[in-house]
Amino acid sequence: MTIQVFGHKSPDTDSTGSPLIWAWYLSEIKGTPAEAKLLGEPNTEALFMLQHWKLDKPAIIADIDAGAPCVIVDTNNPAELPASVNDADIQAIIDHHALVGGLKTKGPIDITIRPLACTATIMHDLMGDDAAKMPDAIKGAALTCILSDTLEFRSPTTTAHDRGIAEKLAAELGVDIPTFAAAMFAAKSDLSSFSDAELLRMDSKEYEVDGTKFRVSVLETTSPATVLDRKASLMETMTRVATEDGVDQVLLFVVDILNEQSTLLVPNDLVKSVASKSFGAHATADTLVLPGVVSRKKQVIPNLKV
Repeated sequence: MTIQVFGHKSPDTDSTGSPLIWAWYLSEIKGTPAEAKLLGEPNTEALFMLQHWKLDKPAIIADIDAGAPCVIVDTNNPAELPASVNDADIQAIIDHHALVGGLKTKGPIDITIRPLACTATIMHDLMGDDAAKMPDAIKGAALTCILSDTLEFRSPTTTAHDRGIAEKLAAELGVDIPTFAAAMFAAKSDLSSFSDAELLRMDSKEYEVDGTKFRVSVLETTSPATVLDRKASLMETMTRVATEDGVDQVLLFVVDILNEQSTLLVPNDLVKSVASKSFGAHATADTLVLPGVVSRKKQVIPNLKV
């Protein structure tokens, strides 16, 4: 059977590109038929990646059949995966997030979770010498994933190894990193066609802190004013999205890529309290600027308190 390779729901660039990278490796190098899949529509930066490198958008799946072989990438959190994932035949996990627990497998599997900024970096390492065989489109996907997850090396998750692999790939492809990253971030910043609910779910993860369930949403942009101009309707929509998604509160962090800071929308006293306890910052209005905070994985989630 063909192995399905997929990342998390609300696919960002890494969760769109990494399935393509690993499906290529399994199919072309290991001789094991594999196909990349998505669990939702990719964001605008991920679409830019697909278009720029002339890669076909993977098919979107709603669930996975019992016993179907799969490889999970860029997550290990059951809440971000198909409802029936524990009935599937999970063969491997490749990830760079904290271990959540809750996944069940049919037998022993390969699990690689490394403290790097990007899943694509880990995949490049796992391929070894075979990484040199990647066609330009797959190398381009890997480069785009790394630049996205590191915010062009601005994120505190960035390691020297992530940067080294990205610079190596860029040199092989003849890509100027600042120019290419600027085009990526411009694509990511074009949010005009999305509804408020879509923006709140576009790059979001569910987390529970001491019994309170959050949808933690991040919008990374070079034009934060474009998002903040919609703050009133976004805060109104948060209530509906929280109810529909079964969480207590949506937290929205608008990440200003160029100025390396976030603006947290503060719609109520709960979020005001979270901001105070989590970041030592006291909100006096409906927005709160958090200087230096750009990483959900390293700076937001580990610090969340209620």
